[in-house]
Amino acid sequence: MKLSLLVTTLISSALAAVPANSEAVQFDQLLVNDLQANRPGNEHSAKYEHSPPSLAPLFENDRDHVPNAYIITLKDVNEEEFENHLNWLKKMLGSCDMELAGVTQTFSINSFKAYAGVFSQTVVDLIRASPLVSIVERDSIVHAYEYKEELDAPWGLARVSHRDRLNLGTFNKYVYDDTAGKGVTAYVIDTGVFVRHQDFDGRAKWGTTVPSGDVDEDANGHGTHCAGTIGGTKYGIAKQAEIVAVKVLRSDGSGTMSDVIGGVVYAAREHEEKTKKPPKGWKGSTANMSLGGGFSPSLNLAVDSAVKAGINFAVAAGNDNSDACEYSPASSENAITVGASTLSDSRAYFSNKGKCVDVFGPGLNILSTYIGSKNAVATLSGTSMASPHIAGLLTYFLSLQPDSDSAFATSVTPAQLKKNLLAFSTEGILTDVGQETPNLLAYSGGGKSLKKFWGHKGSLLVLLRKALVGF
Repeated sequence: MKLSLLVTTLISSALAAVPANSEAVQFDQLLVNDLQANRPGNEHSAKYEHSPPSLAPLFENDRDHVPNAYIITLKDVNEEEFENHLNWLKKMLGSCDMELAGVTQTFSINSFKAYAGVFSQTVVDLIRASPLVSIVERDSIVHAYEYKEELDAPWGLARVSHRDRLNLGTFNKYVYDDTAGKGVTAYVIDTGVFVRHQDFDGRAKWGTTVPSGDVDEDANGHGTHCAGTIGGTKYGIAKQAEIVAVKVLRSDGSGTMSDVIGGVVYAAREHEEKTKKPPKGWKGSTANMSLGGGFSPSLNLAVDSAVKAGINFAVAAGNDNSDACEYSPASSENAITVGASTLSDSRAYFSNKGKCVDVFGPGLNILSTYIGSKNAVATLSGTSMASPHIAGLLTYFLSLQPDSDSAFATSVTPAQLKKNLLAFSTEGILTDVGQETPNLLAYSGGGKSLKKFWGHKGSLLVLLRKALVGF
């Protein structure tokens, strides 16, 4: 199996990572680095086991599976039916005197009801026979989507703030609204976050650790790097956002599909609690998942349910130069799936493509925060690095909805924000995107008025204004 995580790193304890040469030399060197880095060095399949009509389908992808571990997704049941099903399973396991662990996690986001556990084949067959069960899926391994690099190019923030291609005068200039991110909670569902890093300026906190027996720290660096791009003071797009660490991957950058679902459920529940009594100045939630594995209907359903609950999700497309529709959560319907672009505005050679990709963001030679010290940085590449640019933009736009003094509004739905972000993106500027892949590069507005962003044809806010005011 080809691992998606090809780790790191160029780490520096100095925040000023560029030598004191002329800007012309810097830009020329960046272009050389970009061209050298964007060179290539599995098709993946998934299948349903054909079942008699009385049994729920058994789904498995071609990735590494966790022995005897399964994710069971129920049909559209209520909480009482969910509890009754779990009680039935508990009694059945007790009467069978099974040695395996049984249910290890339960998941509930509105209509999405599921659980994970370790079961014998006999028990799995009994579960599949339940009329309440929709899908039984083999639990599998997921990985952080990062590509190993050793080059340094802090250009990603500049790229999303300019329509035109970067040049000598713009390659290191990020133009933005300095209130962006304020009032928005950004969940980083990853390896954790080094919350004490100085670039977070006290705005990062630990949310939860899902993997059993793991510690509340990022011992990998991947999650910290993603968090820095979203909301770091120097390296981030939305520089005033609140960052929340949701650890679902262990120190080696891998984890289980069920633990990832657990992280999605955690973020959704936290968001829903805030919506019941919004804190003063709070404007909503975003989430980033720079990870993935083979196609998983359970994970896709969890992400789609979290988006319906109100969280704006960005997810990485994957690093296999393949069809993003064969991966999860890249193939989820409601999230924004992000491919990686280069400084010279081409699709990064490793980036997945296809109709499941929604938009591209900078993903090659990205400088951001890292672990090891409070001022550590690293340069990484991958769709893992592209996705936080979009999560950062979602956070940016959400904090300015449609004015900087706006409070939380349920009218600004994830579906509407996604639609506006895609419509506002720069179209047709990328090369080598592949067939059926949208040629869109994300754009922030460059610190200017966002009236065009909120005023795109079809904007819910504009339609409401027309209906109420008559213009």
